[in-house]
Amino acid sequence: MFSKVWFITGASTGFGRSVTELALRKGDKVVATMRSPKVLSELSAKYPASQLLVSRLDVTNSQKITSVFDEACAKFGRVDVVFNNAGHCTVSEAEGMSESSARRLFEVLFWGAANVTKEAVRVFRDANQPRGGHLVQMSSRTALEVVPGVAHYAAAKSALETLTEGYKAELDPTWGIKMSIIEPALFRTGCVPRNIIEPVHPAYSDPSLPSRKYRSIYPGADQFSDGDSNKLAQAIYRLTCMDDPPFRLPLHHVAVSAARKKGLNFIQVADKFASWSNDIYLDDADIAAAGVTR
Repeated sequence: MFSKVWFITGASTGFGRSVTELALRKGDKVVATMRSPKVLSELSAKYPASQLLVSRLDVTNSQKITSVFDEACAKFGRVDVVFNNAGHCTVSEAEGMSESSARRLFEVLFWGAANVTKEAVRVFRDANQPRGGHLVQMSSRTALEVVPGVAHYAAAKSALETLTEGYKAELDPTWGIKMSIIEPALFRTGCVPRNIIEPVHPAYSDPSLPSRKYRSIYPGADQFSDGDSNKLAQAIYRLTCMDDPPFRLPLHHVAVSAARKKGLNFIQVADKFASWSNDIYLDDADIAAAGVTR
């Protein structure tokens, strides 16, 4: 095993902090990025500059993303693993989510992550010698099964998953780039208490409605999470050591159940309504007239 160089966004708390600490204990080098670098002052004092680089990064600033990746390459010579983890969550009925909050979610969870993805691919292909690297996208089980109250969060994560599928389909295999999407559920990270809670939409005043039931767990929502973020970090580390890692990895029995349910539903609908596609095509004469070959 060789020492890896990690580039981690959102490294100050939660999964990002857990993966940062684990990688450092393993003897790897880490570029830990976050909006408030002073949060990692304890780690900076514990590990030498030859192993840990802490950089300020707001992922909504695309130019800064590029400069921090360049800083990482100048410092450590390459980047082997990018853990694309930065994010936040806003709780609201889908109908009641303010446009500013929705756009902020997408700026961080989709556009920010998309720009990190683009720079990761560039570095893996153009800067690393030899070429290659592993991009680990932090998604959510809500991309598999939406939780009422966080539909916009789920939508942003789903968009990132689809974009990642696009990258996977387009990348030249000779570049040696691996991509994995992590879909966790109900892990206790300390981040949930910082979720932003928007006012209840007037039409959803009935406390028996799904979004109101979800709202009712705040404050104290962390008590419903039994996943250990440090153990998830171990799973992510194990993933990055695999020659052929899975593209999607649901973690937690709730996420695994959601994946199975969604997959089964797709299969059942495809089987039940397959015949609807039997006679929806152009006639041969129409195809010939258009000069198209079937």
